[in-house]
Amino acid sequence: MERIAMLIAQMTDIHIGFDPDAKPEELNRIRFRATLDRLLEGPNAIDMLVLTGDLTDHGDKASFEKTAALLEKCPVPIYSIVGNHDTREGLLHAFPDTPVDKNGFIQYAVEQEGLRILFLDTLEIGRHGGAFCEQRAAWLSAELNAHPDTPTLIFMHHPPVISGIGWMDPGPDEGWMLRFGEAIEGHSQIRAIHCGHLHRPITTTFRGVPLSVTPSVAPLVAMDLRPIDPENPDHRDLITTEPSTYAVHRWSGGELLTHYEKVSDWMVLARYDPNLQGMIREMFAERE
Repeated sequence: MERIAMLIAQMTDIHIGFDPDAKPEELNRIRFRATLDRLLEGPNAIDMLVLTGDLTDHGDKASFEKTAALLEKCPVPIYSIVGNHDTREGLLHAFPDTPVDKNGFIQYAVEQEGLRILFLDTLEIGRHGGAFCEQRAAWLSAELNAHPDTPTLIFMHHPPVISGIGWMDPGPDEGWMLRFGEAIEGHSQIRAIHCGHLHRPITTTFRGVPLSVTPSVAPLVAMDLRPIDPENPDHRDLITTEPSTYAVHRWSGGELLTHYEKVSDWMVLARYDPNLQGMIREMFAERE
């Protein structure tokens, strides 16, 4: 069959090691295995898998080793970046071929099928929120300046936006977001920015660029947009067992489009058999 698209799968916020002593197995590892099985055994043959941070919950090497062991069956290249729960040392221990820039940040570029993909490092050890120092911003600016005519996709863990989920959000004018914004300003080759961290499906724009957050593999953050008071625990829901989700970014004909799939049990209500062939033929026939 003729190849018509490149498919980039994205998983984020797996959090292996949150409950390492759970019996028979911790929930996050069960969810990760189910998500990976659905991705690899489903109908869509992906070309690469991107892991956008918080692969582990504590950044320890044992949790990274468990994550890598489950990924051994993945038949395509895997590209990883760090989240605030990770450590660079742990990630490089589990994925030793991951590139590192001259300043020790896990930032690198991959080009495939006419699409340039930039992987950014937004980790600051000891901080939940994002970071993007002048060194990292300079690296990003240089990459964008060197390839102004090549369509570009950016992956990063922390989204540089305010979601309205107050306990997860950065401040409105944090320096790292301003530096990132300045680095991408005016670079029309950027087609999209895809992030993790917030554990919810979110779409918006940042400096005129489409930005999306892929939901987590680990349990999701409750969608509660009321203001939250750090001095008043009001018993609101914070974390839920909503189904894990992954994204598939489809690059075809110079256009980038994203699909999301939740991983849970469901019933198939229709299959492509002779009874529905007529409908499929009609839908093809009406194309102009």
